[in-house]
Amino acid sequence: MPRRANPALAELRQRYLVEGAALPSGLIAALEADPRDGAQALLKALQKRQAANRAEGQRLRHMLKFETELWEQGHVHIAGVDEAGMGPLCGPVCAGAAILPRGYKLKGLDDSKKILDEEFREELAATIKKDAVCWSIAWAQVQEIDAINIYQAGLLALRRAVDGLSLQPDYVLVDARKIPGLVPPQRGIIKGDALSLSIAAGAILAKTSRDRFMAELDARHPGYGFAAHKGYSTPEHLAAMEKLGVVDQHRRSFAPVRKVLGLDPVQEELF
Repeated sequence: MPRRANPALAELRQRYLVEGAALPSGLIAALEADPRDGAQALLKALQKRQAANRAEGQRLRHMLKFETELWEQGHVHIAGVDEAGMGPLCGPVCAGAAILPRGYKLKGLDDSKKILDEEFREELAATIKKDAVCWSIAWAQVQEIDAINIYQAGLLALRRAVDGLSLQPDYVLVDARKIPGLVPPQRGIIKGDALSLSIAAGAILAKTSRDRFMAELDARHPGYGFAAHKGYSTPEHLAAMEKLGVVDQHRRSFAPVRKVLGLDPVQEELF
């Protein structure tokens, strides 16, 4: 008969590896001195987890570089703001803004484009809303996109997100742009959602909010695949527009939509 696993080792594995509890002082040393195969396997797994945690801690500290500099200069409330939905053919632009507590770190928070697990993005968004000093979601609607162009509509949504915060920030970090007319000082950071934890938080709030909107739109207009591709100009979406026509949330200033409607392209000034 096969030998039963040592119950003490099984308990340690469940608590410290599966559940991720903090390791007590002396556990690693005790496992190092334990010659049993099970103890050595658990030791390697825990050491691997420790290395991953150290790497994640270093990544998060690096993503607070801009915020830390501003905190040390005396700025208290630093907002990060980003948008989602600039590229799709359908739906509004959504912007998210968040002011995080000083020194705040959230494991797994990163550039929203790198986080492919939708459920994990929603978990991050829920934690950000719970932990943030304050946060805000704002929109620029399709009619506004068509009236003022997509670039200006993105700036409008960003401005609305900052203005919607319950506290006026001392400083605003923005992904790659400068928001016109903003009262607090601001800094645009190229690829800011990958370099600033505050901007990444705003991006997660924006993406999850817009994704939920597109899922609701998919339920109202089945056949377009809005929940799957969020309105981007995928071959499937273009084929659906050709077959089913356009809906009220399609951006009529975008060339593929205008083509389906038989309209001439719009000569846009993006800046």
